Amino acid sequence: MVSLLEKNAEQSKPVIMLVIDTLMDPPLQEALKNNQAPAFKFLIENGMYIPDMVSPFPTMSVNVDTTILTGTYCNEHQLPGLVWFNEKENRLVNYGSHIRELWKLGLNQSLEDILFNMNGVHISNKVKTIHEELDGTGKDSASINALVNRGNTPHIYKLPLLLTLFTSFQKDRSTLSAKVFTYGSLKNISLSNRYQRFWQKLGFNNSFSVQELTYLMKKDQLPSFTIAYFPELDQSVHKHGRMDVKGIKKVDQHLQKILNVYHSWEEALQKNIWITIGDNGQAWIDADRQMALIDLRKILGLYRIMKLRDGVQPKDQIVLAVNERMSYIYSLDTNTLPIHKLIQEVEKDKRIDVIAWKENSFIKVRSGEQKGELVYSKDGEFVDAYNQSWFIEGDKEILDITVNNQQINYGDYPDALARINSSLHSHEGNFIIVSAKPGYEFIGEGSPTHIGGASHGGLHKQDSLVPLIITGTESTPSYSRLVDVKEWILSLIG
Repeated sequence: MVSLLEKNAEQSKPVIMLVIDTLMDPPLQEALKNNQAPAFKFLIENGMYIPDMVSPFPTMSVNVDTTILTGTYCNEHQLPGLVWFNEKENRLVNYGSHIRELWKLGLNQSLEDILFNMNGVHISNKVKTIHEELDGTGKDSASINALVNRGNTPHIYKLPLLLTLFTSFQKDRSTLSAKVFTYGSLKNISLSNRYQRFWQKLGFNNSFSVQELTYLMKKDQLPSFTIAYFPELDQSVHKHGRMDVKGIKKVDQHLQKILNVYHSWEEALQKNIWITIGDNGQAWIDADRQMALIDLRKILGLYRIMKLRDGVQPKDQIVLAVNERMSYIYSLDTNTLPIHKLIQEVEKDKRIDVIAWKENSFIKVRSGEQKGELVYSKDGEFVDAYNQSWFIEGDKEILDITVNNQQINYGDYPDALARINSSLHSHEGNFIIVSAKPGYEFIGEGSPTHIGGASHGGLHKQDSLVPLIITGTESTPSYSRLVDVKEWILSLIG
């Protein structure tokens, strides 16, 4: 049992959270077995390891990171995914799926959404981020390259000249973020020009994150909480597949540079609490293009689908918001195109394993893979591992759910009932949700593809399970879910 003295000493340590995009247990274990990840090995051997933290749904970074920072699923924080349809503004919102889609939607609007609206407008003001919570108690925090970073401190973006030439942006635009804030070449704290060139993704890379974090360490300026985001493993796994060990090895080299700031790695652990975590997994994608890609434009070809460049036109019936292995499909007029017609079309495709929608106070789930229907709602006689109660009726095997003595057990779709419920209640609109089986991903008009590699967004456990390494404390989150991380972090800081 931790004594009060030990607890107070622990709470005086800075908490450093390293979010490694698409860190997964299977390739990490392979790297450890082959002695290719000494920093990971050191952190694990000197701490605790949880291999199966559950990511929110859809398993896209902006939704996941918002859940980590707010401690809520998207039914509360209201940021539905990387791509979604804003019914109030009658337009598709895209935070960066692919430059093709951003260009067609209008670069000016897309950048406005990414840089300003996502944090400043779209995330609900009814929830608070860790940065806002800490600021309210007089404690400082830092956000290094994190896409989701809302706080109370105003910062001025340094927009590149090209950006101001090709858009209507003013040169000096402010945003509210953590007390210490870095965001690629648009905002840095080290004042260095390294790792920020156009071909280096303007600073949105691992080297820049390491540079900014180690700058705070060397200056002895670490605040109570720091979140640092490392994006490159995600890109590597997309290309090379789920078991990409080379990507793990590269991340480990960056971790070594961070630990090497101290006289010894042991000193790094003595001075800080380290939280190393993935945000989402990725499922394998078939190497056969015809098999791998579920083209929603062909499946729903009987209806008029909104064109990205044109926006919503009077005769349009459908909007597609493709989030790689998950999609929101919207009916713009349920009188001419009721939801059940969309369901009838998508359930013909056996590559789609989850189809979900709201009906009155219930959620209904079907599958293209098997017959039957599951109906459920909150607050019933069945209880899951997260102490959530549910009413369930129908074909439970659709979500690979088993029930024993009124206890719900999840299989291939962890925390499925809460995660589907969150997405269906995340924003206004008449829509259904579709999620693909491993091996497949959805495409729309300009979607990125990952043939023979891996992709995420879906409900399946391959997309959903990520590891958590805790070093410097014996405390753990109340449940093995990313939605429970915020409350735990605040308890570490006191």
